[in-house]
Amino acid sequence: MTRKHKAKVHDAGPVERFRSIKGLTKYSLISFSFVLFVFFIILPLSAMFKFAFSDGLGGFYKAVSSHDAITAFGNSLLLAVLTTLINLGVGTLIGFVITRYKFPGRSVFKSLIDLPIAIPASVVGLAMMMLYGPIGVLGPLLKESGVQVIMTIPGILLAHIFVTFPFMVRAVSVSVEKLDVNQEEAALTLGASRLQTFWHVTLPSIRGGIIAGTALTFTRSLGEFGATLFIAGGIIQTAPIYIYYLNERIDFTGATSVAIVLMLFPFALLLGLNYMAERLEKGIGKEVAV
Repeated sequence: MTRKHKAKVHDAGPVERFRSIKGLTKYSLISFSFVLFVFFIILPLSAMFKFAFSDGLGGFYKAVSSHDAITAFGNSLLLAVLTTLINLGVGTLIGFVITRYKFPGRSVFKSLIDLPIAIPASVVGLAMMMLYGPIGVLGPLLKESGVQVIMTIPGILLAHIFVTFPFMVRAVSVSVEKLDVNQEEAALTLGASRLQTFWHVTLPSIRGGIIAGTALTFTRSLGEFGATLFIAGGIIQTAPIYIYYLNERIDFTGATSVAIVLMLFPFALLLGLNYMAERLEKGIGKEVAV
């Protein structure tokens, strides 16, 4: 046996021990992460299922199919759809502009866009009250014009747009930053107008961000509570507010039943949108390969 061969045999021990320690560390971290996920996420959600089905499947169905529950679901769904559609247009435009173009005060503007995420939703509701309420800044003027914002669906919609605004803007901004400008320049060189270039080149390239922003906006609006509570004034019921009132009445079966529906619906939506985004990414990859 040569010296080189002996050295290899001698070094095999530490290498194998390093690999075993590395593998042990890997699986330990995975196990620890899984335990934390179960403790912080799965256990609270599992507790809801226990109370929701405490009276059986019939009790669950009765809770989620009552007139008040259907009305609350309908209002939440309507607000989420309208909020998403408005932010889809406005948020996409602003996300594109603040990323693509440089202008004075751009950094301040970008920081202000994130403000609705940083402040509590109840502060948003209070701000809306101070602007549109009876004694608010615009309150007297709106009253003279016969326009009521507080305790109406349009008023709640304004609050939802405010709260969810950053999600669409930020999602689109990330996609615009990754956009290959050469593709747009090539389209313009070939004779396409700026509108045609935006519609056929830019927009398809940032659709992943648009899908992500749409999903985040919809789910956030669907579960909005703090700002809605201020604007609704106990007159209009949304699903989160209805859950709150059921809990106040110590109807834990009803509250958890409605909460489960409110949880599963956006979860299914996110799964569908993630699947759609993956299909779109694969389609873009095939187009690039061709």
